[in-house]
Amino acid sequence: MPFKRFVETGRVAKCAVGKYKGRLVCIVNVIDQNRVLIDGPTSGVPRQQYSVNHLHLTKFRVRFPFTAKTRAVRAALEDFKLKEKFDETRWRERAVAKAKRFHMNDFDRFKLRLARRERNRVVGTQYKKMKKEVVNNGMLFGKPVKGTKPLPKRRNPVPKKEGKKKRVRKNKKVVAKK
Repeated sequence: MPFKRFVETGRVAKCAVGKYKGRLVCIVNVIDQNRVLIDGPTSGVPRQQYSVNHLHLTKFRVRFPFTAKTRAVRAALEDFKLKEKFDETRWRERAVAKAKRFHMNDFDRFKLRLARRERNRVVGTQYKKMKKEVVNNGMLFGKPVKGTKPLPKRRNPVPKKEGKKKRVRKNKKVVAKK
């Protein structure tokens, strides 16, 4: 099954647009195929209808009764420890990194450029050393030099192509009938 996240009661989602952008909410009820009823008592989002197109569904699903009250939703989210679980995801790490980049000023961007330049210089020199050693050993191109360790065997050897079978055509002579 290609889909793993469904719009359903208890699904935790992240608001994508509007006043509550970036906040975690929980789907309480499905109104129709385009709208849902959401509630985010732990993130400060009041109960309201929200477009499905404006939600990013997460992998988390909380269990609570159908169309539960805000108290029940809050209790379920706190028992599930949603905040801690979401903080461990890559999604949260990317959001924090994006926020840092967004709030950088010119001087921060300048310092970052210099740091990247220095890092790339270190990585490049190390790469060139390693490549030079491999080329001198003959490991990169051709057979290894005598006295050096040979390349490891391939795990899945590529099968050799069999020679093409030649198709033999028989010359048929057409004899005209008289």
